Amino acid sequence: MIYVILINALFCFSVEFDSNSAFKYIEKQCEIGPRYPGSDGHKKLINYLNSHFLKYADSVEIFNDIIYHPVTKNEINISNFLIKHNPDSEERYLFMAHFDTRDRADKDSNPKNHNKPIMGANDGASGVALLMELSKMINKNPLKNIGIDILLVDAEDMGTSGNPDEWGLGTQSFVKQYKGLLPKSAICVDMIADKNPIFKIEGFSYNYAKDLVYEIWSIANELGHKEFVWQLTSPIYDDHYYYYKGTNVPSIDIIDFDYPQWHTIDDTVENCSPKGLKIVGNVLLEYIKRKDSRWKIFPKKIGLAFQ
Repeated sequence: MIYVILINALFCFSVEFDSNSAFKYIEKQCEIGPRYPGSDGHKKLINYLNSHFLKYADSVEIFNDIIYHPVTKNEINISNFLIKHNPDSEERYLFMAHFDTRDRADKDSNPKNHNKPIMGANDGASGVALLMELSKMINKNPLKNIGIDILLVDAEDMGTSGNPDEWGLGTQSFVKQYKGLLPKSAICVDMIADKNPIFKIEGFSYNYAKDLVYEIWSIANELGHKEFVWQLTSPIYDDHYYYYKGTNVPSIDIIDFDYPQWHTIDDTVENCSPKGLKIVGNVLLEYIKRKDSRWKIFPKKIGLAFQ
């Protein structure tokens, strides 16, 4: 009993993830307005993100590219951010999110809204907000051994149903451009601010990075976050998929895809909550601390089946 208490005291964070601060970053992004590639809001957001991470990270590198819109075929300028903490370390772990929002609410119940851009409070702003706060917290608690990379990708949300090559265009661009040191693993966070979050195990994550899945879900269970459930769901073509395909780095997606406002005009701040930010933020902080402390995690592996 004493041994267990000592282990828990040694490896639990002295501070929790500040979800209220992170939620304010969702609000600030949404105050800009829709942020789809080519829009004025998109340009303002790039400047806002650059200013934020220059303040808290050790380095910020922007990878620019020109792509073609999958629907309109128009040329579009995109930008991907690679943000580094402790850049001299060769043992690196990457966290990623997309910052663009969808230019059409094609899942809205009202057909008149299908060509209107979404606000993207959850689908777009939530993952970015978590990583903004994570960077700030790492800045206040410097890493000793490992390095952390934060990848903010553009043009994730432009595709059409049934066409995987049209999604994750920013990540597809980045993996072709980037020639530097690759991380040991990558964790994508997307749609994590639902008021009633449930994080199931996404199919590609389980197929391509089982050990990382077990590691993260085991930490969540240890911390008492029952919202991380041992249930396998169908694969989702999110940025983790394209990152893995381009780098072969084990990559997973932490996502709550059961969000009724997905790709509708109701994906707004009012339909979001700090709850999921706190849960996921605490799990990622604990994961980072254990890696930086060189503590090995040996989760119990269990069999899973598609639901």
